[in-house]
Amino acid sequence: MTKLSVNINKVATLRNARGENTPDILKVAEDCQRFGADGITVHPRPDERHIRQKDVFDLQSKITTEFNIEGYPSPEFISLVKKIKPNQVTFVPDAPNVLTSNAGWDTVTHELFLSEIVAEMQAAGIRTSLFMETDLEKIKAASKIGTDRIELFTGPYAKSYAEDKVTAIAPFIEAAMLARNLGLGLNAGHDLNLENLNYLIVNIPWIKEVSIGHALISDALYMGLEKTIKAYKNCLTIL
Repeated sequence: MTKLSVNINKVATLRNARGENTPDILKVAEDCQRFGADGITVHPRPDERHIRQKDVFDLQSKITTEFNIEGYPSPEFISLVKKIKPNQVTFVPDAPNVLTSNAGWDTVTHELFLSEIVAEMQAAGIRTSLFMETDLEKIKAASKIGTDRIELFTGPYAKSYAEDKVTAIAPFIEAAMLARNLGLGLNAGHDLNLENLNYLIVNIPWIKEVSIGHALISDALYMGLEKTIKAYKNCLTIL
């Protein structure tokens, strides 16, 4: 069954709006796991507008499931990850000023750069994942780089889902099949929600993990965190 990793960045954004400790992201992380989440994801950015470096260290002892740290592989980020030693690091090609991850790696252009940092993380015992679009040549290049997994950027799928879900998912199925044939583990994330998640999993049941933050935390405002996590877990069940 596909695992659910809850991205708690938005909880930190809310906390930072008042400069205090409400909501308490450590308690939220513990509660997410208690309510059935299979992991916690954070994406610390240089400006610390949501998750701060201190949060990452504080969370280290609270996570009993899987810890996934996302980010651009700057020297500072690499240093942080090597100190924390999470279960997984997901490298994203974000510029410092972007609001959210909005593109995948060009693994052809950056093959040498990515090969070196992937090898460095694997030598430290950390599973690696590269944030990718559905470009088949770039997925082939990701395999050459030696990454353990790729995370498919599902933003385009989510954007087109309501209009034509069959067409929306077609390139993702093709990319996922290629990744599987190349021996790459497969994750997925970005704009997944209670409406579009199950269709993705039914069509690509070998996805190992989905990372969901914005929609899940938004739904929790209405449904409560426990019911929301259970609803997302239900979407990962193939009947």
